[in-house]
Amino acid sequence: MNRTLIANGLILDPVTESVKTSNIFIADDKIIAIDHPPDGFTADQTIDANGLIITAGLVDLCARLREPGLEFKADIRSEVNAAASAGITTLCCPPDTDPVIDEPAVVELIHRKAVEAGKTRVHTLGALTSGLEGKLLSEMYALKAAGCVGVSNSRKPVSNTLILRRAYSYAASCGITVFIEPDEHWLSAGGCAHDGPVATRLGLQGIPVSAETVAISRALELIHETGVKAHFGRLSSVQGVEMIRRAKEHDMDITADVSAHQLFLNEMDINSFNSMCHVLPPLRSLRDMEALRHGLREGVIDAICSDHQPQEPDAKQAPFASTQAGISSLETLLPLTLRLVHEQVIPTYTALSLLSTQPASILGIDAGALSVNRPADLCIYDPGQHWQLDAEAMLSRGRNTPFEGWDFEGKVRYTLIGGSVIYSGR
Repeated sequence: MNRTLIANGLILDPVTESVKTSNIFIADDKIIAIDHPPDGFTADQTIDANGLIITAGLVDLCARLREPGLEFKADIRSEVNAAASAGITTLCCPPDTDPVIDEPAVVELIHRKAVEAGKTRVHTLGALTSGLEGKLLSEMYALKAAGCVGVSNSRKPVSNTLILRRAYSYAASCGITVFIEPDEHWLSAGGCAHDGPVATRLGLQGIPVSAETVAISRALELIHETGVKAHFGRLSSVQGVEMIRRAKEHDMDITADVSAHQLFLNEMDINSFNSMCHVLPPLRSLRDMEALRHGLREGVIDAICSDHQPQEPDAKQAPFASTQAGISSLETLLPLTLRLVHEQVIPTYTALSLLSTQPASILGIDAGALSVNRPADLCIYDPGQHWQLDAEAMLSRGRNTPFEGWDFEGKVRYTLIGGSVIYSGR
């Protein structure tokens, strides 16, 4: 039995909103005591956390690990190493792998590879429809039994609304959450930037806000009819935030998240055809960015995710519209969120809850809490350490980040899974 003492750290629990300098005692993969040692406790290892903040390990709702099928971009081993260095102890992988996560065998493969990597815990979303083709329903019950924490069709279209309604009904009968990336395919197809003055000036095909709002509206109606539990991922617009707000006010059982980069970047950042800013949904207006921040403050948005999508160098070295969308963003998830604290957008408790407690609740997993008898999945970071992002030093195989050279405050020093140190840095 491995026994660990984390000594003299500033314990910040986002659940109770308590903060105190104390000790944490760990045994059998769990926190067994806080403050005072249990009788007969002798530590096998001691971590000196003086001057550091101890909080629950981060939970990322959307991280593409590129395995299986796209190992030339990245793989599970490389990306969980990157996640561990960023204080992330749990990842959720969407179903758009190759092959698609629509069979238990694929779920088992990913989970086995994650265990072999020996770092971050990896959960999966199963496909809502077979092959993500939007025509036939997947075997959701079998996917749930194999370990999927939800189902999604990612950004792939469903052929018609009747099939979508049947999918939601089936998910409701299975007691499984539907994860929705709101996108009306026929409005967004071929687009690569926000439909606004910047895209017009640069000659880029735009994606209108209606691509998001039409999809949200349709989904909300079907959620109301079927009673399925649903989560909306990667909101990007004023109108999208307001629609979620109104739905929650009418007591709909829904949650929502936003990508960290959407809180700091907007359409102006693509002015120089910067392919690192090619993302889906696209970076929208400054007004939209501010609305997303406001949604966090008001609790309309329940979580911040990385929306991690590592790309090989060639994928970003082409004319903007021909490049592949996505940001390598595991290693900027915590620093960007802490930057929201420094900019007084949200308090520290809220920031850490958006990264741990609330995403864990959305996934329905035992994580994101810092209390006795809970898993000892912890993030220990130095809140005062200043550093600059160097893309070449990133552990992710993807170096596609628009935050190269950005100054951050707050650096992960230790990450623990089940009381075992999986990352130690300076």
